[in-house]
Amino acid sequence: MTPGQAHAYESMMPIYGFEYQKEMLDMQTLFGNNNPVALEIGFGMGASLVEQAKLYPNRNYIGIEVHRPGVGSLLVRMKELQVANIRVISHDAVEVLADMIPDHSLQLLQLFFPDPWHKKRHHKRRIVNQAFADLVRQKLVTSGHFHMATDWQNYAEHMLEVMVQASGWKNCSANNDFIPKPEDRPVTKFQRRGEGLGHGVWDLMFEKV
Repeated sequence: MTPGQAHAYESMMPIYGFEYQKEMLDMQTLFGNNNPVALEIGFGMGASLVEQAKLYPNRNYIGIEVHRPGVGSLLVRMKELQVANIRVISHDAVEVLADMIPDHSLQLLQLFFPDPWHKKRHHKRRIVNQAFADLVRQKLVTSGHFHMATDWQNYAEHMLEVMVQASGWKNCSANNDFIPKPEDRPVTKFQRRGEGLGHGVWDLMFEKV
């Protein structure tokens, strides 16, 4: 961590962070209000999450990121932009979802530019699989949305295949494949890097039915 990130982590995590435990969160207690809750898995350095939270002050955000300098960077940005509607945890995302997020409590789950594990022998490590799709659906309210984005075409096709086969989902794409990038999804560092390498970008949006 940079000194600034470390200072933000030490001073702000007691206010905006929470620790992993096998106990369901009470969203009212966590945020102090009953606003809709969005959750982002793997927010990187936090720039796009803070941008979204500032854009939607009446929506609560939970950010999950195992990379602690990224958590520190998010907290620095929150302080700079005076954003207070984010709570953050640095832990394995699947465990947090399974053990801490109550069923039917999320309006939106965001998964932007996850590790593509692009080598074929590593595909089994990809976070998006049938079990994960079922877990996400369990946590969303009815008509809640699961928004994914990647700059690896093979992973985009894999995500689409998984979600089409999973039960209880409706593809929000008019062509039953990918959607145009929503205007309110900020362009992330990972997207810019991918585009710099000549990659395309694919967004997928599925609604719980």
